[in-house]
Amino acid sequence: MVSVNLEAKKTVDVMIEKADEIDIRVEKLNNGATVLDCGVNVYGSFKAGELYTKVCLGGLSEVGISIPGDLSETFALPAVKTKTSFPAISTLGSQKAGWSVSVGDFFALGSGPARALSLKPAETYEEINYKDDADIAILTLESDVLPTDEVAQYIADECKVDVKNVYLLVAPTSSLVGSIQISGRCAENGTYKMLEALHFDVTKVKLAAAIAPIAPIDPDGLKAMGKTNDAVLFGGRVYYYIESEEGDDIAGLAAKLPSSAADGYGKPFFEVFKEAEFDFYKIDKGMFAPAEVIINDLRTGEVFNTGYINVDLLKKSFEVQ
Repeated sequence: MVSVNLEAKKTVDVMIEKADEIDIRVEKLNNGATVLDCGVNVYGSFKAGELYTKVCLGGLSEVGISIPGDLSETFALPAVKTKTSFPAISTLGSQKAGWSVSVGDFFALGSGPARALSLKPAETYEEINYKDDADIAILTLESDVLPTDEVAQYIADECKVDVKNVYLLVAPTSSLVGSIQISGRCAENGTYKMLEALHFDVTKVKLAAAIAPIAPIDPDGLKAMGKTNDAVLFGGRVYYYIESEEGDDIAGLAAKLPSSAADGYGKPFFEVFKEAEFDFYKIDKGMFAPAEVIINDLRTGEVFNTGYINVDLLKKSFEVQ
């Protein structure tokens, strides 16, 4: 079976080779682990964000940036485009922010291929029937500080690899790369909702393509978190090609999948998060979904189009003047 770590390593190698060109910084920790700073002490770049997003997706997706991506006749923003032939593995088996990395004073949300070695969370990998057995571990960390030797060793131990084979890519939410990689989660938000909220077998999703605007950069980390989520919730469009079985209610799945179908829809995410006392677990899982969904049922040929791009809420969230 395909290895998300080995596939992503090809992109990591390109990032290391072109570090100066794409404005990232590469350093070796004392224990031999490699850290790629993509936004903590550098600005990063559009290309760095594109490659970072591909790493998050386990190297199993094409990633590009459209400049600009039209949302309406009067409002346009650069947008992230992703396409994958491995939707369940690339999004839930790799890209999902499923590993809370906490070591001493360091904390970050971990995404990317190393999760398929540590199996975090294990139930996700049981649902999609996948795990990796590579001897290298690549993890992307959403953090405004760089990891230490202790963090790298912890990840190596959890993944059962030599720490010298650990690669950690770091980007704050309030950075260009951070904003790009979150918009690059549009397809993943949909597969996450399918699995976690709607209990649909995501291995039936055979192809996926998505596009979402890149949220403006906000130096306030909490506000940046809200704006980046809103880029997908109000501006993301995703296309799924599903091989259904007799008895599957694809029309019902499509109706429930967009963010607008969730309780609490209608406010910028920062407001929802604040009302939930900044506790993700108090927020309806159905909120984490793309704005518009198009599903092609490969068995019947039917096409379902639900949800909509909400430009007004995007402008409100992004504080457009």
